[in-house]
Amino acid sequence: MTAAWIASVQEPSGAIPWFPGGHLDVWNHVEAAMGLDVSGFHAEASAAYRWLARVQNADGSWYAEYRHSAATDFAKDANFVAYVAVGVLHHALACQDTDFLAGLWPTVSAAVDFVLSLRAPSGAIRWRDSSPIFLVTGCSSIHQSLLCAAAIASRVGCPRPDWLAAARALGSAIRDRPELFEDKPHSMDWYYPVLGGVVTGSTAEQRLSTRWERFVVPGLGVRCVSDQPWVTGGETAELALTLALRGDSRAAQLLADVERLRADDGSYWTGYQFANQVIWPGERTTWTAGAVLLATAALRDHPSTHAVFKPLSLVPQGTPRYPIE
Repeated sequence: MTAAWIASVQEPSGAIPWFPGGHLDVWNHVEAAMGLDVSGFHAEASAAYRWLARVQNADGSWYAEYRHSAATDFAKDANFVAYVAVGVLHHALACQDTDFLAGLWPTVSAAVDFVLSLRAPSGAIRWRDSSPIFLVTGCSSIHQSLLCAAAIASRVGCPRPDWLAAARALGSAIRDRPELFEDKPHSMDWYYPVLGGVVTGSTAEQRLSTRWERFVVPGLGVRCVSDQPWVTGGETAELALTLALRGDSRAAQLLADVERLRADDGSYWTGYQFANQVIWPGERTTWTAGAVLLATAALRDHPSTHAVFKPLSLVPQGTPRYPIE
């Protein structure tokens, strides 16, 4: 039912706005498309990626916001652009469609080249083309995207060891040079280095444990930011996804908590303000629904979902190997 609701919001062009008639950004568009794929809506997911190929800018980027396929915010966010690699690989694995992968390869390649044009000597990648800021969440997502892009490159016979090297450098910057990154109170900065494969093994376990009580509200879900009484479906589902990929039993409880936000048609409200006990804001978002579907798929050991969030297993590494516990 949830995937059918996302499909009902999808426009004839293939674009998936946040909600009916609303705007979209390409990162959340991909998140919703991945939710479609884990639910068997492969034709709709394919249309979503082909829409991206059609509206891609000549420099490999996409703009920060679109409405009915027309750009409404002309900034270019690096993590938005990079995430196409995760979605394209996820779709190709889910459908076993090598022709799709080959067809979208130029789109992925151009997108990664744009993202790496924003790279600093430290290995960190700027938030957007018009900003000098580095963000932990954005760079962690880019780290995963670069690994997925390297996996795609190897599958289409165009290996890009430089992309793997860029991922190594970016991961090192996130782990070892926290002073480079903007300090923010968002829960995503807590769990995204684990979700994006930057922090692994016992270090990941320690990271998740040390801030658990700051962000997780028992029975309700995950705060968007540490200083507000607001839990959100997206953050709750993404933390559940992070845990499910690690085989952590707490994922199931978080998914049960997010059901408070489920509407009768299978969609999900964005969040819940628990001090006032009200749904807020008054919108049901496709990316929230997509995140819930992905977390549920990971909990059920969906192969392509596990693969794209553990992409090192898909990348021929050679020597030196990628540093990971």
